[in-house]
Amino acid sequence: MVKTFDEMQKTSNANVDATMHSFEGVTKATQAIAIEIADYTKRSFESGTKTMENLVGAKSLDKAFEVQTEYARAAYEDYVSYASKLGELYTDLAKEAFKPYQSFATKVIPGK
Repeated sequence: MVKTFDEMQKTSNANVDATMHSFEGVTKATQAIAIEIADYTKRSFESGTKTMENLVGAKSLDKAFEVQTEYARAAYEDYVSYASKLGELYTDLAKEAFKPYQSFATKVIPGK
């Protein structure tokens, strides 16, 4: 199975094209991840600040405990949602990174 120079050049060009498309998809997915992290950080900071204000303004120990309990519940729910969304974004990143190589593999490996 000897490849001609033209076949080798076509394969090389296909590989370069796949790599460039991979970078484009990865860049978009990475930007989405960065945005999600920034949004979560902002939400978390704002929630913590509001909770501290409410704790300082609490008139009783029961009210302070209620504020803290509500904060813990909301922070947990927000974190679970964030972790799920981030997991989806990383899955999308992996798919985008390898998508161009799927078509490349079918070109290089006959019958696939």
